[in-house]
Amino acid sequence: MKKVYITHGTENYLGKLANEHLQENTLLLVSPDNAALLHETEGDTFFKEGRNYEVLDSVGEIVKNGFAVFNNIPVTEEGRPLFEHRFKNRAGKIEIEPGFLTLRVLRPTNSDTYVIFTLWEDEKSFLDWKESNSFKSAHKKRGTSEGLDQQKQVFPRPSYVTSFRVKEA
Repeated sequence: MKKVYITHGTENYLGKLANEHLQENTLLLVSPDNAALLHETEGDTFFKEGRNYEVLDSVGEIVKNGFAVFNNIPVTEEGRPLFEHRFKNRAGKIEIEPGFLTLRVLRPTNSDTYVIFTLWEDEKSFLDWKESNSFKSAHKKRGTSEGLDQQKQVFPRPSYVTSFRVKEA
């Protein structure tokens, strides 16, 4: 099973760490106030600390350019089966959006927060998708009594989004 590991630090430190492990599939991610290094592998990571995930769904390859978005979704232990079922049966429309590159649905192994990681050619492609009919269709139940987001037994606290630009290490 594929795994993804994410660690945070300074851009300089994480860039050096990535360059020391060029044979590994890594992605250096930077924002004005944060930097992260993503490591995708079938085995163990070389990180000393970080968050660990199993890949539940995978579309596309990790490429070393673009705009990365992490939808961080806390899920209760009893809510995991329902949440995972929803993503295993998703419509799959994001894959045909202009500018879409990569999707990973990540199950946490050392926390309660799932991550929906998407990689886009640029920020405009991501923002265009958020305005698209496929986004509206995928999220049409959000905020309604049928929406998974309204089930407190599934979500212990609100989700949050972080974004980065991909940088060559």
